[in-house]
Amino acid sequence: MASSDGRSYFKRSSWFWIITVTISMGYYTCVVFWSEAVPCDRLGPLGSLTKYLVDNHSSLLYNGWWLAWVIHLIEALVAMKICSDKGVQSSKARCLWFVQTVLFGFTSLGLLLQYKPDRISKQK
Repeated sequence: MASSDGRSYFKRSSWFWIITVTISMGYYTCVVFWSEAVPCDRLGPLGSLTKYLVDNHSSLLYNGWWLAWVIHLIEALVAMKICSDKGVQSSKARCLWFVQTVLFGFTSLGLLLQYKPDRISKQK
């Protein structure tokens, strides 16, 4: 979805990043909250690392999980500022940028940063 004047510009992240971030954050969430359900013995080196981290650094994993989501939220708030700076005024487009950036972080924010509007019209 993109309009010619940039007021409702939105570009979806690539499927590669959507799948990668979803699987990564899903795995991380399972490790932090349901570590007993993760089949570490069948995951090779990743399973060994996971088992070590769960057994020895569970509080670090827990705090890191929250930190990751806080960083995504901050990135989404930055995306709202960038939308304003680049003239994206459609509330639907801004909401899409916010949600996408909360879910996928820098992969979404990077698309917005790359956007070069033809002209920026600021209303006073």
